[in-house]
Parts: sequence; C-alpha cells; structure tokens
Amino acid sequence: MAAATHYDAIIIGAGQGGSPLSTALARAGRRTALIERDQIGGTCINYGCTPTKTMVASARVAWLARRGADYGVQTGTIAVDQPVVRERKRKIVESFRAGSEKRIESAKGLDLIRGSATFTGPRSLRVACDGDSEQELTADLIFIDTGTRNATPKIDGLADVPHLDSTSIMELDETPEHLIVLGGGYIGLEFAQMFRRFGSAVTVIQRGSHLLAREDDDIADAMRQILEEDGIDVRLNAEASRVRAANGGVEVTVNGKEAISGSHLLVAIGRAPNTDDLNLAAAGVETNEKGFVNVNERLETNVPGVYALGDVNGGPQFTHISYDDFRIVRDNLLKGGNRTTRDRPVPYCVFTDPELGRVGLTERQAREQGRRIRVAKMPMSSVARAREMDETRGLMKVLVDRETDRILGGAILGVWGGEIMTQLQLAMMGKLTCRDLSDAVFAHPTLGESLNNLLSSLG
Repeated sequence: MAAATHYDAIIIGAGQGGSPLSTALARAGRRTALIERDQIGGTCINYGCTPTKTMVASARVAWLARRGADYGVQTGTIAVDQPVVRERKRKIVESFRAGSEKRIESAKGLDLIRGSATFTGPRSLRVACDGDSEQELTADLIFIDTGTRNATPKIDGLADVPHLDSTSIMELDETPEHLIVLGGGYIGLEFAQMFRRFGSAVTVIQRGSHLLAREDDDIADAMRQILEEDGIDVRLNAEASRVRAANGGVEVTVNGKEAISGSHLLVAIGRAPNTDDLNLAAAGVETNEKGFVNVNERLETNVPGVYALGDVNGGPQFTHISYDDFRIVRDNLLKGGNRTTRDRPVPYCVFTDPELGRVGLTERQAREQGRRIRVAKMPMSSVARAREMDETRGLMKVLVDRETDRILGGAILGVWGGEIMTQLQLAMMGKLTCRDLSDAVFAHPTLGESLNNLLSSLG
C-alpha cells in the first residue's frame, strides 16, 4: 500500500456542518479532504428536511383542496398521485444536492473522497473507496460529522416483518391503506398527518402519556386534538410489545393484549449515531452509552485535534444546530474567536399543519429551575388573521421572567407558527421585554401582530 497522504484537515461526512467547514478550510489555505460514503448534503438534504417538507407541502395542498368549499371554492373530487409526489420530492432533493456538490468540487485545495473511513490512530484514517481500493490518510485536524440513522427498537417480531423508516416511506409508489406509526415524536407526527392527507387511515402508537414528550402538556394535548380532528387515531400509553405479518399487512400488539392491524408500518422511534464503523477506539475518542461522540462546548473530543460536529455529537439534532457547529469551529480555528455552544438558542419547528415553533424554555423547564415566571396564553381563534384565513387551530404560549419582563421562551402552535416564533427569538436576542412587544406597532393584519394581544394580557 502506498504511503499515507497527509492533509492539514480531514472531515468525515459531508453534512450541514462538514460540508461548509471543508470549503472554509480550503479557502483559508488548509489542504483539506472531505470523505463521504453516501450523498453530499447529509441527512438534511437527502433524507430529512428537504424531502419531508417538500412532501408536507404536497399534503397541505391536498388538504386545502378538500376544504375548498369552506372558502366558497368548488374543487370537485381530490385524488393524490403518489408517484408524482415522490418525483417532485426527488427533483428538489437532486437540485439541492447538485448545488452542494458543485460548491465542494469547485473548491481549490479540497479533495472529495468517496468511501468509508475508519480510524487507525488518533490522527490517521483508512478509507475503503469504490472499487475495493483503500487510501491511508493522516491529518493535523480531524472532524467527525457522520450524523445519525433511523434507530430500530427491540420489539418482538419486528426484525421479521417488512417495515418503513423515515427514508423508505418517502419512496412509496402507492398510498398506504392503513399506516401504523410507532412513535409520537416530531418525525412520526409529520408523516402521520402527511399520509392522512394523502388518503391513508393512520394510527399513531405512543408509549408515553403525551405526544411530543419534550413539550409542555398543554401544547402536546393541543397537538393531539388537531391530529384527531384530522381523523388520526392516536393511542397514548400504548407500548408496542409484538409485531407480526397478518392478512397481507402487519399487526401490532400493544400493552400485551390489543392487536392493531394495518397495511404498512412506519417505525419512527429515535435516531442512532453513525459511529459503529469508525473504530473510534483506535483513536481513543470517547463516546457516551448510546454511541454519540462526547465533546466539550468548543466541540472538541477528548483527543486533541479531533472534533465532532452535528447530530453525531449528541447535541440537538437540527440542521441549524449542525450549521452553527460549523460556525463555532470556523471562527475559533480561522478567525481567532472563542465561540462555544454555551447559551446558544435552540429554536425548532415541528412541521405538522399547523406547525409548532418553539424557542427557549418550556414552562416545565422554567418551574424545575425555580424561575419566577408569568405565562401568557391565547388560542389562535383569537388571532384576526388566522380567522380570516380560517386556520384557527392551536394556541400561542410565552413565558416571561417575573422580575425583568424578558421573554424566557415560547411555543406557537398555529398557522405559520415557526415564523411567529422567530419574532420571539429576535426579541430574546435583543433582550426586549414583553411590554416592548405588546406596545410595538406591527402591520395589520399579520400573524405577528398577534404578539400585541398575547403579551398585553400580562398587563
């Protein structure tokens, strides 16, 4: 085998942290290698945000078309062409991925290596490339950005029954007759509502007492009500104990007794880190009990010169957090900065319809921390623009520090809730008070204007 090729930096994984970091390092004059065994763009572009939100948009159009008569618009019979939905999704994914590939391939000083990397030492790697060839690489700096994959729970019989995950379900060429969804988290609920709107009967099986376990109970309860209004059968406190093939489909036994039959099964219970094949032990890189790479607030592992970015480091699993990981590393290495993950906001959205936008503390977290808070709540039915749009489901909720009147967090479950949440986040970043927002002059009639009424209720 040829002698090892040395680089200033090697990035393993071309996700939303690794890809921009590779081009930034190359532009700064660092000889850089980017190793990717699958698709450029990582989970977000290929299997997560881009394809799912594209399909969510198709599902929303189907839902609005069926509601045409509510607006005085006669639409006739509505049918969903699943292969066309899939093709639209594929084209958008391909266009996004092609743009990312072009940026990487055109970057001077950056080598894109297609293959699977394993550590052979703290600063050395072996890459199994296409065509059974191998390369030995060394570097002064190594960045792990290998992301996560769908986790498979240990349920009796599951391994013997064909089932879907969040990737394979988007490749269906037919609409399931009855989709059973294991998991009442963000991914499961988005697909549950999406396929209900495509025309499937849908049952959600959630082991806990509420959907969206990290949310406050009132938000989770409102989400359940919305999904049930859409005709989704939501089963709470339901533990899937056995799965078997039955009647050309699948049968799930819950709580050891009740059998639920469906045509298709989606398993949406968490994500597992892609660290199994990295041979991290050879580098001495430490992981937690679930296999996520341990990092400090500067994203450094316990091995000097080795970093971990994005979902693989066990932080919040969102594309914008992965990208901010890139900015932290870039600024610290290339700009002499001292950025950390400490106290950064973690906004996120659940792209059901209406969507849930959240930022900052939940009420449960605030009370557990002993914070003295005031809570402002208002149903979306009290928002003028929502009523004009006939989209009044959900509620708005904001937490305010009782002493400073500053906003500690908020949840907006309503039409374009993520956009209203972003206004709250900007207010938090600018250290505005609830009175600043309640007295602000917003354009009428907008959804953001609802913050006037919501926060004026606090006096």
